[in-house]
Amino acid sequence: MSAFSLHPQLQQYTILLGAFPLSLLLLMNDSNYPWFILVPQRADIFEVHALDDSDRRQLWDESALLSRALTRAFSPDKLNIAALGNQVPQLHVHHIVRFTHDPAWPAPVWGKLPPRTYYSAESAKLARLLTPLLGDSFSQA
Repeated sequence: MSAFSLHPQLQQYTILLGAFPLSLLLLMNDSNYPWFILVPQRADIFEVHALDDSDRRQLWDESALLSRALTRAFSPDKLNIAALGNQVPQLHVHHIVRFTHDPAWPAPVWGKLPPRTYYSAESAKLARLLTPLLGDSFSQA
């Protein structure tokens, strides 16, 4: 088995915010939506069911922790959570904060609008907002 490395497409289109014990926490570099991604730091894993039992429980625990933090920080109308992998095969779980007034509502966000990249101050502000809500197991990048 090879060592873990982040898929090049995720490296290109996201900003690293930090890490939980299992997963990296990434911010999709598209300020149209608060859009976060968890990536388990395990090599050659493409599906949730391929994780061992302990890692699978840890991923869902981290997803729940992130979901609660996003709900507290943004008070969304809906929180979309998905592990698709159609374009990036590495296992990753999207957490997209949705509002009835967002530009894609009620459609999926993919391809609806061109991405608007974050200014570094904006992504830093999001990190400062979320970090205290993510608990002691999260370490900021």
